[in-house]
Amino acid sequence: MKVNNSIGFLGEYEVSIDAKNRFLVPAGFRKQLPEGAEDSFVINRGFENCLTVYTIESWSKLSEQINKLNDFNPKVREFKRLFLNGATIVELDAAGRFLLPKPLQEFAGIKKDMVFSAQGNKIELWDKEAYHNYIKANAAGFSDLAATVAGADFFNPFENI
Repeated sequence: MKVNNSIGFLGEYEVSIDAKNRFLVPAGFRKQLPEGAEDSFVINRGFENCLTVYTIESWSKLSEQINKLNDFNPKVREFKRLFLNGATIVELDAAGRFLLPKPLQEFAGIKKDMVFSAQGNKIELWDKEAYHNYIKANAAGFSDLAATVAGADFFNPFENI
């Protein structure tokens, strides 16, 4: 049974990489894939030393916007190199596994155990220890972060959602 994906991906799953650098995509995530979604995804370097997985549809929309950036600006060229280089199409195999490209695995410092963390329209892949350390280090400031991102005034920025 497929879940309505209009709210994006939800959940956090722990998975392990096998000796051939493959990992089983959690069933809870596969159930959230939009109807008609392909078994192909794009994986690339994320921020904070994690990896990011996009559906082909999400990646297409994102890359369309990135391609509109001004290549005459050196910061744009730097951003494109850091963000796009290494982006790789990965496909689910018959057993529901992804092959994690070795250079991306090394970039994120992923050893054997990792966290598959939903982020709305994308998924982040983290080394398990690094993920838990990041959450612990940043949890205390979550309230202040929410106020900064969503606004600290008296009106609810999400009221009309």
